[in-house]
Amino acid sequence: MIKRILVFTLSIFLLFAISYTSHSYFITEPMAFELWHVYLYHACAALIVYICVEGVASILPNQAGYAYLALMLLKIGIFVFVFKNSVLENDTLTRVERIALVVPLFLFLIAEAIGLAKLLNNQKLAD
Repeated sequence: MIKRILVFTLSIFLLFAISYTSHSYFITEPMAFELWHVYLYHACAALIVYICVEGVASILPNQAGYAYLALMLLKIGIFVFVFKNSVLENDTLTRVERIALVVPLFLFLIAEAIGLAKLLNNQKLAD
């Protein structure tokens, strides 16, 4: 369990470093929000979701999928709450800003899904 969490943490850290660096390199205009805050939020949220599902899977393996769905809704709700002033109340977001919001979401969502798929497959093989 600890080894999987450490490997996932390292993977998320590498994904954060590589994707944020390359994304910020290509953006030349100022944006209405800090891109690094969006990346940091998604990296931390992905790590928290994985750790929580890992804990649920170790106690109640059949309920891990439901825990993941609930945590995804919570993650999106917290994102809306945290970034509502800079993102959601701004009606004049440019296309670059809109894409900059979606790219980290999907990158870390894919990383979460891969990590949790491996976790849940390992749990089924152990049964």
